[in-house]
Amino acid sequence: MELYLLQHGLALPAEEDPEQPLAKEGVAQIQAAGRVLQRLGVRPGLIACSPKKRARQSAALIAEAVNFPYSDILESELLLPLTPPQETLRLLRRHSESGALLLAGHLPSLAEIASLLLGNGCRVRIHFENGGLVRLDLPEVAALQAELRYSLTSAQIRLIAD
Repeated sequence: MELYLLQHGLALPAEEDPEQPLAKEGVAQIQAAGRVLQRLGVRPGLIACSPKKRARQSAALIAEAVNFPYSDILESELLLPLTPPQETLRLLRRHSESGALLLAGHLPSLAEIASLLLGNGCRVRIHFENGGLVRLDLPEVAALQAELRYSLTSAQIRLIAD
């Protein structure tokens, strides 16, 4: 399974909008990530996201870029920021036959998922940032032995996308 972990784009502060939708810069970050995924030929079998607005918007922008049907985006509480990574693995197991899987979510959960899948019992630190993208290859979800293929910052994504 190809597993793509996408941190949502930059969001408005809660003081400005309590739902914290994507800011203009956040939309641009995710659109660039979508162009990169499209250029790389990534065709997710499933896009899943947290129910928070900024993650839903990020998932929708990626879906648009890679021609994934909006109606098939899966919203899951298992992608909320503080969900333990072992619980999120239930989602991966359920959809392990989907081929490429893209999760649009938040910190700290994305970093903890990556650490669990890469660390073989040890903590691994992976840098995530708004609009950043990490690809892990996971031969078998139950084995918890992923391989880091790449980790792209938002700035790197912009360079590749433009």
